Amino acid sequence: MNNKFTLISRLGVAVCAVSLCTAGFAAAQAKPAASPDAKKANAAAAKTATLSAKDKTFMQNAAKGGMEEVEMGKMAQSKGQSDRVKKFGTRMVTDHSNANNELMALAAKKGVKLSSAKAKMEKMGANFDKEYMADMVKDHQKDLAEFQGEAKDGTDPDVKKFAEKGAKMVQKHLKLAQETQSKLK
Repeated sequence: MNNKFTLISRLGVAVCAVSLCTAGFAAAQAKPAASPDAKKANAAAAKTATLSAKDKTFMQNAAKGGMEEVEMGKMAQSKGQSDRVKKFGTRMVTDHSNANNELMALAAKKGVKLSSAKAKMEKMGANFDKEYMADMVKDHQKDLAEFQGEAKDGTDPDVKKFAEKGAKMVQKHLKLAQETQSKLK
């Protein structure tokens, strides 16, 4: 009986030893742990890969347009003749600066690189107020269609949510631009 127990015990010890050696060998063959920077880069690449080209393009266009709205709003504040135009410009600076900040945070989360280049401004003539407001109506009509399209057909839920919120803001801006334009002499 004692010999049987000893044989079983030795066999168990041998099986455990072989298991430990195999596990140690497998662990040695595993890839080394990535650095924190490499992990962040891999996570950003994975996030970018999940966005459709349409979603990325929307984000890039929205960033460019938002920066243009801020710059044009600043121009309206300084060159506008009408208090209504100056007030509209102030609203564009405030609202689009906030939207731009939100978009930048979303882009960082999704791993999308957005341009930070200064917007190129059109030269407007002697009748700045009328030209600016006509441009704002036209631009907000185009932007509204783009934001609504992304909200409806976008693939990423976070980008769609941003587009839905942005469409509401752009709709208000369009209405305000049309009202302001109609009151200019």
